[in-house]
Amino acid sequence: MSESCKAPDGSAMWTFGLASNKWLTISLVALIGFTPLGMVLLLPKLVMTVGGMLGYYLRQKTAGRRAQILELVEEDEKAARKVEGSTRRSSDSDSWEKVDRATVASANNGDKAAQDFDGIIGFFHPFCNAGGGGERVLWAAILATQRRWPSAKIVVYTGDHDADKETILKNVLVILLPLNILSSTRFDIKLHTPTITFLYLTTRDWVLASSWPKLTLLGQSIGSIRLAWDAFSLLTPDIFIDTMGYAFALGLGHILFHDVPTGAYVHYPTISTDMLSSLDPNSPTGSQGVNAGKGVGLHGKLKKFYWEAFAYVYSYVGGIIDLVMTNSTWTQEHINSLWGPWRKENFKLPAVAVFPPVAVKKFIDSIPLTLESESKREPILLYLAQFRPEKNHKLILSSFAKFMSTKSPATKGAKLVLIGSVRDDADSKRVYELRLLANELQIKDSVEFHLDATFDEIISWVGKASVGVNGMWNEHFGIGVVEYQAAGLICVVHDSGGPKRDIVTVIDGERTGFHAMSEEEFAEGFEKALVLGQKEKLEMRIRARKSAGRFTEDVFERAWLGQMDKLVDMRRELRR
Repeated sequence: MSESCKAPDGSAMWTFGLASNKWLTISLVALIGFTPLGMVLLLPKLVMTVGGMLGYYLRQKTAGRRAQILELVEEDEKAARKVEGSTRRSSDSDSWEKVDRATVASANNGDKAAQDFDGIIGFFHPFCNAGGGGERVLWAAILATQRRWPSAKIVVYTGDHDADKETILKNVLVILLPLNILSSTRFDIKLHTPTITFLYLTTRDWVLASSWPKLTLLGQSIGSIRLAWDAFSLLTPDIFIDTMGYAFALGLGHILFHDVPTGAYVHYPTISTDMLSSLDPNSPTGSQGVNAGKGVGLHGKLKKFYWEAFAYVYSYVGGIIDLVMTNSTWTQEHINSLWGPWRKENFKLPAVAVFPPVAVKKFIDSIPLTLESESKREPILLYLAQFRPEKNHKLILSSFAKFMSTKSPATKGAKLVLIGSVRDDADSKRVYELRLLANELQIKDSVEFHLDATFDEIISWVGKASVGVNGMWNEHFGIGVVEYQAAGLICVVHDSGGPKRDIVTVIDGERTGFHAMSEEEFAEGFEKALVLGQKEKLEMRIRARKSAGRFTEDVFERAWLGQMDKLVDMRRELRR
């Protein structure tokens, strides 16, 4: 038997001294065998432990700045009270009292600790001065938070070094253009400025797409972690909220600070199941989006593997965020499909839809809906959108050409008007190509381009146009479509995303517009919208305006505060 344990050449086999010690052998084999499992089980705990130590270091490092901010806020509050007299918000007191009464009753049965929350709420929004729809959400959220918790301190982490606090808040206070789909938007939102502080990030270029020409999704996500470290190196907040979609920044916050609740307002998922399926040319979405059908060949297979791997990590990170809000049902469903399993495993609530605030009242006040106003409307199809590839202007031009080629009575005098901002040379080139396409399609005499139109010009167009058009596939919400409805336009929109699921829906048992995907369907939609009788058009416009009422600032405020109450509760529980 002993001979069977020899090497083929007859020499004794190496035993490393283990042959004489059975228990040592068993122990070493078990150690080697269970090391991978141990790493899987212990690595998360190790990461959280090391993260907690780094978080403690950052908290101590920024304690001085925190004390300084609290002192400056107190000084500014005293100065504000002197200027305003005996009350802090005398000019807006009725509005503040109304919100306080409405929300306090629903928060923990009036729990005084929740009502008196005076901690620091950090809003991570590196592009807070951009003036888009995402920024309207940011400022409306801050306003609602201030009204609900007047003693809370608001910190905005931004990379806008070219604008100081006064400049940024002036842009918020003064309306330059309330149409959020255009680039130079500003908002009529009255904030309480003494309790707002801006902390300036120095590494914002890390999240720019131009900084990552290859592996952009991964690069920007790594960049957001670097940017979040920059933010935490300036100040540790008591509650940390991302309003731009940087999930990995919230993941870092969760690892570093175990007593700081994290919240996300997601405008669109960084990657979605629709994006993944669009790579397959044979899938239902294989002809949609800028990456349509690109999953073939070696390069395509590598791209698909990269996207799927990224989606897995993105889903894991989304699973540890404490509270998640989305801007639409479409975004909510995609976030829940990706993050849901991990969130369930971590005992987190599913994402909820909190629709963004839209300045509906401004359109209602500016544009009447009467038989008299209906008689003044023209057969104009209006498309308000930046001249970006995903807005799919080519589809709308081709669809309009197909519609005009029918020479039906509805085409008489019909005109397509494209209004949008031009950001750079790429946009200018795109507009030039669209003009050429209109000429090739022989519709140039029925198509108008208006670049960087003023608000007054836009109000004039939406007041006399008949139809509002949207051609983007999977528009995540569609603030512009809501504005169409508020202005009384009959919508013909892409049969996908927010416009389909949330906005152009049935009201009072009747439609508020039409959905389409192909050139033929859009052309048919144009025909249906324009061929309606005057009375039918007016009735549909009134229903559309009623639909828009679901997306007002007040509706947003109530929904936002319902979620913020949960974050404040979490903070209080974690500090016990």
